[in-house]
Amino acid sequence: MESPFPYRLRAGRLKAGLTQEGLADRLGITKQAVSKYEHGKMQADSGVLIQLSQVLELKPDYFFRPLRLSLDQVDFRKRASLTGRDLEGIKAGIIDQLERYLELEELLNLGGPFENPLAGRVIGSGDDVEAAVLFLLEHWNLGINPLPNVLGMLEDTSIKVAEMDLDGRFDGLSAFLEGDIPVIVLNRSFDPIRKRFTALHELGHLMLHFGPGLSDKEKERLCSRFAGAMLLPKPAALSELGKRRAHVSLNELIPIKESYGISVQAIMYRAGDLGILPNAALQRFWKFINSNPDHRLEKGWGHFQGAERSGRFEKLLYQAVAEELISLSKGAYLANMGLDEFRDKLMMVV
Repeated sequence: MESPFPYRLRAGRLKAGLTQEGLADRLGITKQAVSKYEHGKMQADSGVLIQLSQVLELKPDYFFRPLRLSLDQVDFRKRASLTGRDLEGIKAGIIDQLERYLELEELLNLGGPFENPLAGRVIGSGDDVEAAVLFLLEHWNLGINPLPNVLGMLEDTSIKVAEMDLDGRFDGLSAFLEGDIPVIVLNRSFDPIRKRFTALHELGHLMLHFGPGLSDKEKERLCSRFAGAMLLPKPAALSELGKRRAHVSLNELIPIKESYGISVQAIMYRAGDLGILPNAALQRFWKFINSNPDHRLEKGWGHFQGAERSGRFEKLLYQAVAEELISLSKGAYLANMGLDEFRDKLMMVV
């Protein structure tokens, strides 16, 4: 069997955001040596392996973990703000997380195929999106009330959610691995409201089948409408704001933001999409938003009190250890922690 080391080394380097030359400088070797390691033309001795573990902040056994997924299986939409190296690094981080996630599910005999209730629909307009959202909310038994934890809801529907520490140019991405494993990647540093909207925007890309002739810009707009409609469904928007308004106050919008976990700006997009407010009122609002950087950041405009985090993997992991389905060392391996660190985090009650 071919050694996983060359692939693991490349993935670990990309995950760390290093070029071959950058890694070589840290190791005190040549770029050509790193290239040979990554192409399987030269074997790393134990000393080099220890150095690699320290520089890349990976445990030595990472480099020899059997391959389950590969970078080639992750096909993200193009993002102009991200370089090819950025995307490769993100892919490597996702593969590392998902391999451990999938192994844990197999150990617990969990997981199943993702079902897309919207698969038979063709989306060509905003009205199509509104109808699809209402159907999906009913199918998933979510109703039109505020969604308390979007990331948890996604994980309950067999969508893998990965949060990563990334710079501000990156909101989120989505892809299908191996053709049928849906993955949504989010920037861990963003606030809950931004995470919620981004996660549902990416869900739109995963679930919506667009009609022919739509541009990428139109698809992005419809996915944003999908996200807004999931957070503030049409019946809820009409109930909160009314069917027709000439004016609206910020005092009305802040409680909606705090209850539904949707930004004031996204609420106003909903009001425009649903015809609640006329164009003149919307233009006044956007002029107000653009008049002050603090307005764009919605500083002092309320806070959503919910917590958005993807916690299914961690819950399953500690459950498996508590039930003695896996050992502490296996749990530490899946958590990507040292044994002592994992033992300290494990709080057994009985």
